[in-house]
Amino acid sequence: MKNLLILIISSFLLGACSSVQKSQNETVVDKKTIGLLPTEKQPDLIEVAQFKEAQVTGVTITQDGRLFANFPRWRDNLPFSVVEIQKDGTYRPYPDEAWNSWKGKPEKNKFTCVQSVFAHGNSLFVLDPSSPEMKEVVGQAKLFEFDLTTNKLKRSWEFDETVAPKKSYLNDLRIDDESNQVYITDSGLGGLVVLDMKTGDAKRLLDKHPSTKSENVTLTVEKEEFKLANGDKPQIHSDGIALSPVDDKLYYHALTGYTLYRVPTSELTTGRKDETKLVKKVENLGVTPAPDGMIFDKEGNLYMADLERNAVSYRTPDGDMKILIQDERIKWPDTFTIDNENNLIFTDSLLQDAPAGSPVDGMTFKIYKVALPQKTI
Repeated sequence: MKNLLILIISSFLLGACSSVQKSQNETVVDKKTIGLLPTEKQPDLIEVAQFKEAQVTGVTITQDGRLFANFPRWRDNLPFSVVEIQKDGTYRPYPDEAWNSWKGKPEKNKFTCVQSVFAHGNSLFVLDPSSPEMKEVVGQAKLFEFDLTTNKLKRSWEFDETVAPKKSYLNDLRIDDESNQVYITDSGLGGLVVLDMKTGDAKRLLDKHPSTKSENVTLTVEKEEFKLANGDKPQIHSDGIALSPVDDKLYYHALTGYTLYRVPTSELTTGRKDETKLVKKVENLGVTPAPDGMIFDKEGNLYMADLERNAVSYRTPDGDMKILIQDERIKWPDTFTIDNENNLIFTDSLLQDAPAGSPVDGMTFKIYKVALPQKTI
C-alpha cells in the first residue's frame, strides 16, 4: 500500500510539471498543464473574410471600424500586400493598386514584403521587413504611416543594417504615445527595435539577450511537427508583442518558445543610450503556450495565439492561463485586433501547411472573430 501511494504521488508530480528535459537539451512543455477550458459555453467562431491562395498574416481595425489585412511576399505572384476589407467581406488593395504592384526590386512608394499592419489613431502603420520569402532584406526594411482621412502616405522610416540586418525579419509593432516611440520585434535574428517617431532615430536592443531568442523546442501543430519549406526545424525568434494598458510594460515572446517576457517601457527609452540597466529589468513571466500574435484588452488580459492546441488562450492580470476558445477550424491563429464591440478579430494563416516558400495552390485563408468576455473569467 505504501509503495502504491508513493507511485501515485510521483505520477501526479510528474504530470503537474510544466516542462521536462528531452535529449539534446530540448525543452518540451506539457501543453495540458497550460490553461483550462472555461466551464461555460465557448463563444461562437464567426468568419469575417476569406482569401483564396493569398496567405493573410496581419489584421487591424480602426476606431471607426475600418478593417485592414496584409499578406507577406512569401512566394511569387502575390496579388496584393495590403487590403481594406468591406463589411460584406469583399476587399480592395490599400491605399491603391500602385502601392501593391511590386516588380521584383525595391521601389519608392511600393510595398515589398509586408508583415504587419497596425491602426493607431487616424493612422495606419504598415511594417515592411523587405525580405521576400524570409530569405534576406532587399534594399531596406521600412515602416510606413498612412493618413486614414486622405489615404495618403504621411510619414515613412527606413532602417539601415545596424537596425535591420540582412537576415532580420521585422515582425510586429506597438506604439507608445507617452514616449512617442514604436516598438518592433525581429523574428529573424531576435531583438527589439525602438524607433523615436519625432527624430527618426532607431535603435536595436536586446539582440543578444536570451529573452528575444528562440528556444530549443519542436512545435507540434495539427498533430505534426512544424517545419520550414525545406524540412528544417524553424528557429523563429521574438515575434508576438503587446503593450500593457495597466503596468506600462512591453510584453514579448519568441514564436518557437514557451516563455513570456516583459520589460518596463521607461527602460526601453533610457536603454537606447545604455543597455546595461535595461537587461537587468527584463522579467521572465514563466511558461505559456507557444504563440504568434498577442494583444491586451482594456482589463489587462493578454490574449495569445495557442498554436499547438487550435486555440486562443489568455493570461489574466494575476498570471493565470486560460483558454478563450478551442476549435478545430482554428489552424494557426496569427495576428489579433479588438473592435469597439469587444470582439477579438484574428487571422488564421495556416503557417504549418504553408511556410514561406511553399505553394498555396487551392488553399483558403480566413479571418475570424470571437466575442471576448465582458469581464475577466
